[in-house]
Amino acid sequence: MKKKIVFFACLMAACAAAASAQESRQDISLSGTALIEPFTASSTDVQVHSNPAYGALLSYRFMMTPTSALETNYGITYENTIDYYGPSFYQGIPVLTRTQEISGAFVKSFVFRNWNPFLEAGPAGMIFLPIINSGTRTLDAHQQIEVGALFGGGFAYEISPSFDIRAEYRGVVVKVPTFNNNNEYNFTTNRWYNISEPVVGIAYHF
Repeated sequence: MKKKIVFFACLMAACAAAASAQESRQDISLSGTALIEPFTASSTDVQVHSNPAYGALLSYRFMMTPTSALETNYGITYENTIDYYGPSFYQGIPVLTRTQEISGAFVKSFVFRNWNPFLEAGPAGMIFLPIINSGTRTLDAHQQIEVGALFGGGFAYEISPSFDIRAEYRGVVVKVPTFNNNNEYNFTTNRWYNISEPVVGIAYHF
């Protein structure tokens, strides 16, 4: 009986050691973000300005190897204003906007002790949702989805086996939104732009 107890104790200790030695293959992170949309001029004489939008980004990574992973992201901003200027509306038409991001990426990491720089790229979709209130001076603005590409790079600093701090620059390339506004005003620019998105957050490995 004692031998069986010793055997099971040793077996449990071995399993615990193996489990602790096993590397985490998944992580989830929550980050603060800023969406910075550049000034855009176009061949249609429509110009687009905007102020930064602030929000949050939730990401999930699955490690295929110790240095490569697949990532999915969902982001949302509180609100910002996109202003359109054209020959018939030279004083500017503001559209108060809430933006959502749904994206996926392949992530390549490099390990230098506690520092883990990484690069990523993949498809992205941006949902531009107009907020119809006194900040939006057109009732003909509608939700618009634009599909494009995500690229970025940053680093993760490991503060414990379960947590790291991440900082990253992300770029999302999509067409400039028009909010399908073609009746009251024509916001068409026929341009693509790169939305810059600095990100800082914390990740949990499991």
